[in-house]
Amino acid sequence: MPAASRRRAPARKSRSVPWRSAGRVLAGVAAAGVLWLGYLAVTVPDVRPLIDAPPTDTAFMRLRARQAHAEGHPATQDYRFVPYPRIAQTLKRAVLVAEDSGFWEHEGIELEALKESLEANLTKGTIVRGGSTITQQLAKNHYLSPSPNPLRKVRELMITHRLERLLSKRRIFELYLNVVEWGGGTWGAEAASRRYFRKPASSLGASEAALLAGALINPNRYSPADPPARLRRRQQIILRRMGMRDAPVPPAEQEAGTGVAVTPPAADTTVETAPPVPASDERTDDAPQVPAPPIDPPAPQIPPDEVPARPSAPPTPDA
Repeated sequence: MPAASRRRAPARKSRSVPWRSAGRVLAGVAAAGVLWLGYLAVTVPDVRPLIDAPPTDTAFMRLRARQAHAEGHPATQDYRFVPYPRIAQTLKRAVLVAEDSGFWEHEGIELEALKESLEANLTKGTIVRGGSTITQQLAKNHYLSPSPNPLRKVRELMITHRLERLLSKRRIFELYLNVVEWGGGTWGAEAASRRYFRKPASSLGASEAALLAGALINPNRYSPADPPARLRRRQQIILRRMGMRDAPVPPAEQEAGTGVAVTPPAADTTVETAPPVPASDERTDDAPQVPAPPIDPPAPQIPPDEVPARPSAPPTPDA
């Protein structure tokens, strides 16, 4: 037999080598992800101080102050924390209808709304829909920022879980109503009510509450002091939903120390238009009154970027 034929054939390279390399890469990525999530869990802020003490400020308040200083003008901040019973039932109901009608039922996160929000944002390539519950908004407003960064969203979900685990629903809603931004350096229901309607938050009527709730979508763009047509349309939609049978209703209040239930004020169905005040923070009570613009007819639906985390069912048309 010729010597050439006696040469041994070269050994074939093992096909498992690329797979083993890929497996190592995936294992490394998984380990890094676990470590990253562990780091986030450890660095999630302690929410226990919120259980029984009003916050002195929030991350959003500090952000607006930095923005004002960067633009070369002094920061204005009107923030007045009031107890939950001193906020009108009309405003509570309007905010629930506009922002999160399933608040009393879910555990802080609406998975279906979150999925729809992600799909809408991926389709458009930008943030067109928030899908955040009231608890998520509180987590973002108090601890984080409005940045659309996905890492910020993960932290928001972790803080949301901790808020729901340690605080009652009533306390979460009380905090939200007191620290949410209402434009022009105005924070919370009491400050907003006194600025835009010159009355305490406990005295808000249904249409006033609906106007404030409608402005929450973008309070620095839609001012209740000078409501544009789009805000007026939202006001009308919220008012209609507030009058529906399946509209969310906050639990009956208890007088502190008495255990006696407080009957919430009846929701007025008339549209009252309190005279808006100028948007300037230098307004005085002697400032001239400006007539409110005419109210547009109700719109049949809310634009996609205004859909709350879990809206009430749309009203049925009259026969």
